Amino acid sequence: MGEQPAHLILTLDTKSPIELGDFVKSFTSIAVEYERYVREVAPDQTAEAQMFVGQVTAGSIIAELIPAIAPFAGELDKALLIAEFVKKYRDRFAALLGISASKAPSTKSELQTFHDAVQAIANDPAGSAKLEAAVFKDGKKDIVAAFKFDTSEAKKVRDEVDKRINQIEQPGTAEHQRVLMVFTRSDINNADLGKKSGERVRIEELSAKPLALMYGSELAEERIKHEIREADENVFKKGFVVDVLVKLRGGEPIAYSVTNVHDVIDLPD
Repeated sequence: MGEQPAHLILTLDTKSPIELGDFVKSFTSIAVEYERYVREVAPDQTAEAQMFVGQVTAGSIIAELIPAIAPFAGELDKALLIAEFVKKYRDRFAALLGISASKAPSTKSELQTFHDAVQAIANDPAGSAKLEAAVFKDGKKDIVAAFKFDTSEAKKVRDEVDKRINQIEQPGTAEHQRVLMVFTRSDINNADLGKKSGERVRIEELSAKPLALMYGSELAEERIKHEIREADENVFKKGFVVDVLVKLRGGEPIAYSVTNVHDVIDLPD
């Protein structure tokens, strides 16, 4: 492999054998997080990291992640970049433990990366992981930043990540009154209350995308179905002034539940 001046070194020490999938995720998750970090702080740099398994012994696996930093970057810049990455990773990890004021991972993909990083150690009865930023010069290793966690901390982070991902995935609701709704797909058949009807509607002030329609009250459904089945004008030429509950998943609207119809208006051609 030759001498490389800037390394990220990840060491897993375990009492029990590591499941292959957890082993792979432990290392690839660090590479993913590093690439995300570089894109954030140094978008002009190449955000890639090659992984090499350098040493495997009983109860210990050492892997080296070689950042593919742009060749014009000085060695000091490379060392600073990987050192700051380890420090930020440590702070975000600590935020998930509730012992740091740093910003914790917030998106589902970021949270999943941390879940992957701790899974192998969390599953071990007495394991630990160590992430080091190291510079090699003239055959000597200089550790410029380091971070270590054990099984107890890994379990806490995994549980916290699972909780946060579950919160993201749980549908929520947000109420909006007197918004203009138009149909993009209609259906003359009745739908069960609280169930998606097969119809699609657009509410421009809430989302540019057509979303599934649900009926939150029988009166609202009766009024809308009357317009679809019996009104003289095409329903696609009408606008419905309605109160809706917006069903959310991960903060994004996925469906509208109409609870009240205030008015039906003709749309301009």
